[in-house]
Amino acid sequence: MPLYKSISVNSQTTVKIWKIEESYNALLEPLDLKSNSLERVLGMKSELHQRGFLSVRHLLREFGYTDQDLYYDNNGKPHLKDGKHISITHSFTFSGVIVSDNEVGIDIEKQRDKIGIIAHKFVDYEFDYLDKNAEDYIRKLTVIWGIKESLYKLFATPGMLFREHFLVIPFMIKHSETVAWIDYKDKKYRYNTAFLEFEGFTCAYVVP
Repeated sequence: MPLYKSISVNSQTTVKIWKIEESYNALLEPLDLKSNSLERVLGMKSELHQRGFLSVRHLLREFGYTDQDLYYDNNGKPHLKDGKHISITHSFTFSGVIVSDNEVGIDIEKQRDKIGIIAHKFVDYEFDYLDKNAEDYIRKLTVIWGIKESLYKLFATPGMLFREHFLVIPFMIKHSETVAWIDYKDKKYRYNTAFLEFEGFTCAYVVP
């Protein structure tokens, strides 16, 4: 399936999501990959990861870019050669890309009960408003993880910790948005965040 969803966040920012239904060969054939990108794909042990990687290159094409326009810095953060900001994610059968004039981050996660087991590793302040017995507890945890993962991708700074440095303000699933803060090395940064749910997945993204 081609493009699953396109979201115009604001005049400078767009999110595009791909549902990965094609075979590995069908995804690979139309692409012109750099040699190191091809090496990365061939070196992946899981076909699911290979298809995720390739679907991201198809999303780049939806934005008018090719694999040649994308490069990564020493912290593993992706960049575009024209100076626009980009963030990338893939999870099982979905991938997503956000492109903006500003620093951005995006994450897609499958909603799974086991996130409740590791919640203490990435949640601190948020436990003040979370209800473990609520029917939307797992969905809210998935949103919080997605927002914090998006913030981490945006900053790409070694030493940042989800639990200690990222705060997600109370929210309701139906509102599809909230505010998040980074509190790091005596500086505070505020971000607008949005999220959406589809087919048992949650996509979250952050913009300044």
